[in-house]
Amino acid sequence: MRRVPFTTLEREHAELADGLRAAFEQVLRRSAFILGEEVSRFEAAWATACGTAECVGVASGTAALSLLFRAAGIRRGDEVIVPAHTYIASALALIDAGAVPVLCDVEEDTGLLDVEAAAAAVGPRTAAVLAVHLYGQMCDMPAVQRLAARNGLALFEDAAQAHGAECHGRRAGGFGSGAAFSFYPSKNLGALGDGGAICTNDRELAERARRLRNLGQRRKGEHLVAGVNERLDGLQAAFLRVKLSRLEAANAARRRHAACYSTIIDGRVRLLAEREATPCVYHVFPVRIDERDSVAETLRHAGIDTGVHYARPLHHHPALSGLAVSPGALPNSEAWARQELSLPMSPSLRSAEVEAAADAFVAAVTAMGAQRNGQLERV
Repeated sequence: MRRVPFTTLEREHAELADGLRAAFEQVLRRSAFILGEEVSRFEAAWATACGTAECVGVASGTAALSLLFRAAGIRRGDEVIVPAHTYIASALALIDAGAVPVLCDVEEDTGLLDVEAAAAAVGPRTAAVLAVHLYGQMCDMPAVQRLAARNGLALFEDAAQAHGAECHGRRAGGFGSGAAFSFYPSKNLGALGDGGAICTNDRELAERARRLRNLGQRRKGEHLVAGVNERLDGLQAAFLRVKLSRLEAANAARRRHAACYSTIIDGRVRLLAEREATPCVYHVFPVRIDERDSVAETLRHAGIDTGVHYARPLHHHPALSGLAVSPGALPNSEAWARQELSLPMSPSLRSAEVEAAADAFVAAVTAMGAQRNGQLERV
């Protein structure tokens, strides 16, 4: 068996090559490289896919978060509850908007925001809660909605890993004030570069976000607010519209790969708990093991690529060292950071590759267990 790659973007793009080339030629003919018709067409298509009234294309997922917070009226000094186990952009975007991230723990079995922990973190300055949909599975949104309503909080979704994911049959993107998506190339819906979007059912929020992304302009030369330059370009929008046509099929392939992994691995290590109401679209396939780094190294020698999502909880990053967190206050977030290992996941992986990666993982775990038992016997 050859090397099993972590992702297979080159295969996905080869399958879509004709459509991607045609999209490039169309943008080249029109010379509409910044915003323009291609962006508007993609925004309409993505809003429809997410079941929202509005979509605002921006330059990245981080920009989507930051502009969403600003457009929604998050002010300097406002506190926003964020799970400690997430990509650092969830917190950095809040800081960029002037807000203060307040960390809460995550569920032990899903790595998603723990609603009870979030409720305990609510204080007099709390303005909002950010539900981060991680690994391709949505948070328990009805529970998060009840928390927000009970405390008069705005509710935001970080849906950077949840393209096409659902909660009780509703797509990610429309459960709160707004949602931020990333179109980083490796996402379930990825561009051929950076890109992002805000989805919302609030038309006024969407209009404010459109101004903010484009230097505060209502129309050319009329700057109403102090905005930024965070526009989605026409070429990426055209590519995304081509790839959107394959999203459902790609997510179905990810779920088949996950089912194969689960069948071979189940019972040997802890796997992601998938709730019936929130079927996972497996942006990555996470497993949890104490000897994470050793197993990853063994797999590397066997030709199996792996990843880690994420090696540090937010409060362990030097950039966020000022966040007030008591020692031991976020045990599940710290455990996920210490134990999580991501196995190869991509819709274009072949079944034999997934089986090979699963078999190699089981062999590595078995060998690690035998080594551990031998050490215990010697002691």
